[in-house]
Amino acid sequence: MAQRQQAACLDELTTAGTVASGHTVEADWAGLTQVGLSRPSGVPGIQLDGYFPDTSTTNANNGWNHDAQFVLRLPDRWNGGLVVTGSPGNRRQYANDRAIADSVLAKGYAFASTDKGNTGLAFYHDGRRPGDAVAEWNTRVTQLTVAAKAVVAQRYGRFPARTIAAGISNGGYLVRWQLENNPGLFDGGVDWEGTLWRTSGPNLFDFLPAAMRAYPAYAAGDPTAHQAMLDAGFAPGSEFLWAYHNQVYWDFTQRTYREEFDPAFDGDLDAGIPYCASGTPTCDADYDYASRPRAAHRAVDRIGLTGRIGKPLITLHGTLDTLLPISQDSDVYAKMIKGEGRAGLHRYHRIENGNHVDGLVDVYPDRLEPIAPHFRSAFDELESWLRR
Repeated sequence: MAQRQQAACLDELTTAGTVASGHTVEADWAGLTQVGLSRPSGVPGIQLDGYFPDTSTTNANNGWNHDAQFVLRLPDRWNGGLVVTGSPGNRRQYANDRAIADSVLAKGYAFASTDKGNTGLAFYHDGRRPGDAVAEWNTRVTQLTVAAKAVVAQRYGRFPARTIAAGISNGGYLVRWQLENNPGLFDGGVDWEGTLWRTSGPNLFDFLPAAMRAYPAYAAGDPTAHQAMLDAGFAPGSEFLWAYHNQVYWDFTQRTYREEFDPAFDGDLDAGIPYCASGTPTCDADYDYASRPRAAHRAVDRIGLTGRIGKPLITLHGTLDTLLPISQDSDVYAKMIKGEGRAGLHRYHRIENGNHVDGLVDVYPDRLEPIAPHFRSAFDELESWLRR
């Protein structure tokens, strides 16, 4: 049960109204979509904000300084369905408001989203043992799904006829994990470039250190470094995105997630040494996951994916994804699903020239394909699939 909740009757549940009414936080979803993404409107209803019991305090939304926050939106004109999401990256509960909530609310779905139980740049401080913070993400999605179904039944007089999981990046990982581990809670899911956690690899600990080692030499004009980037899995043609991702994503992502699963690597340091040069002691650019002690692999195994999905899943991934290269992520996950004999439950759409998130579409409108419109099409496709 929620420890705290507050309700508001709103004339508009989409961001066309919640920005002005203060029922979303733009910082949660900044940079995830292109500016020109269509914004539906005309969805009155009830919004519930609240949190479940938790001991961590990284989420300052609503002035609560309390984690395990959620938002639940209940449209007046309900279509009988529920969409549940977890936030991408280390963002908070409103992160999917533009990319996912707007479009599904306009269809008449109830919508629920969680902050996953810990947020921010130092999310890895949550928990007592390696992997606890990420493991909590899965627990919080399960918790919210059960609670949201009960609230939907209370509001409309019946449980949802269909419940769909959806998410981006880390949120996509949550979709995969739920359909593998809790398929009874859901009817299907849409996975927008979910993070692939796999004990034996590939995972981000394989390709991010390689990028951190090779990129400085590549930027200095070393042709062998360019080949090293390609060998790590980064797609030919994505070179124009490398400088930005080197500055914003690779180093931070590697250090923080390595600290979450393998804190012993850098001793008493807190998530290593930012932007250290290869050869520096305990530098994450030289991290070698394969050779690390079994404890690190066990931490990943606790939250790892298997491909044994139990309900229909549609996966989307951009061919120019420069944070989670498609060849090291969704291409592999599709093969895992097939290897488990579940290919009939999976449809995979490779989005040509799509990047990890759509914010850079506004910078490179002639070179990048936005994925959000493809997500909306995939959601329509899943609806048709489930009806059949």
